[in-house]
Amino acid sequence: MTWIDFPLYSIIIVLLWFIGFVFLATSYKKEQLTTVAILAFVAGWGVLLYFVKELWIELQRPPMRTLGETRLWYAVFLPLVGVVTYYRWKYKWFLGYSIGMAGMFLIINYLNPETYSKTLMPALQSPWFIPHVLVYLFSYAVLAASSIVALKAMWDMYKGTFSMNALRLADNLVYIGFAFLTLGLLFGALWAKEAWGHYWTWDPKEVWAFLTWMGYLIYIHYRYFHPHKSKQAIRILALAFVVLIICWFGVNYLPVANTSVHTYTQ
Repeated sequence: MTWIDFPLYSIIIVLLWFIGFVFLATSYKKEQLTTVAILAFVAGWGVLLYFVKELWIELQRPPMRTLGETRLWYAVFLPLVGVVTYYRWKYKWFLGYSIGMAGMFLIINYLNPETYSKTLMPALQSPWFIPHVLVYLFSYAVLAASSIVALKAMWDMYKGTFSMNALRLADNLVYIGFAFLTLGLLFGALWAKEAWGHYWTWDPKEVWAFLTWMGYLIYIHYRYFHPHKSKQAIRILALAFVVLIICWFGVNYLPVANTSVHTYTQ
């Protein structure tokens, strides 16, 4: 299994997810169709997991090096977040969003094929590589979802239909994402110590990762001390997500990227 096979698998996955969308859209009239929609989503997700597993075996390394490979993991994690969130809080729109975003990442990869090599540079050949990247990607997927929930809450405020339940959902997603973000920082520090001899070197990527962590920590503290100030909390969450986007791929386009040891992820 190589990237040459990706177009076929992506078409199958997107087709299954599209069928699921059709059933999800009609389930508002007939609730039983929600189960059919979820089955279609899970079927597509299973095909994606199979492709990632086979690609991992073929590459003889975890497919986590390039932006294209990280997009694959976003497509893996987002449906999982959406389905779990649906069974916990019954938000159909959020389930649809999660699948839609995952499909978008697959389409981006389909339109922009990435190159890859079968070996990793020595710094990446570490036991900390997989846990560090996986927890970060999962945290990014969950935190991105929390931002979409916040945007919907802002729209509901504009229409006068705002419910605190939406913001509570954003809170719960932030708590989960922040926990994994913290693990990502810790695993990254241990990896850096092994690879370069220091836990922290003030690398541009490290700085923006810390700023991202601080942004969501500020949101958590603000929500705790000001639980009724919803508009301000949503603004903080939106700003934290902007910082996350810069950390994820924006740093690669900054002038300081030339001095970063993380340029191998481009």
